[in-house]
Amino acid sequence: MNNTMEYKGYVGSVEFSEEDGILFGKVLGIRALISYVGESGKELLEDFHSAVDDYLSLCEEKNIEPERAYKGSFNVRISPELHKKAAVCAASQQISLNSFVENALRASVATG
Repeated sequence: MNNTMEYKGYVGSVEFSEEDGILFGKVLGIRALISYVGESGKELLEDFHSAVDDYLSLCEEKNIEPERAYKGSFNVRISPELHKKAAVCAASQQISLNSFVENALRASVATG
């Protein structure tokens, strides 16, 4: 079972409340709270789509740019020692630190 779903570029979580006997979730990677619920997978998917559509309509009505997640840029906080080791390793491979980190992430998600 997959615990995420995607619609119009937005990724939503899929969770289950044993206490309430319902599925629920929220859109990931943005500040706005977009949540949805359903008693079945089909209902959850329909409510997810509806919630995203409602969010996009509201943004359009208010003439504001909808938030987009995963723009390809993020900050990472690491220890100074690890930062130094990564920079030295990148330099030894004659690539930028950014390329080094991108390669490491690509390799890690490919195996995960």
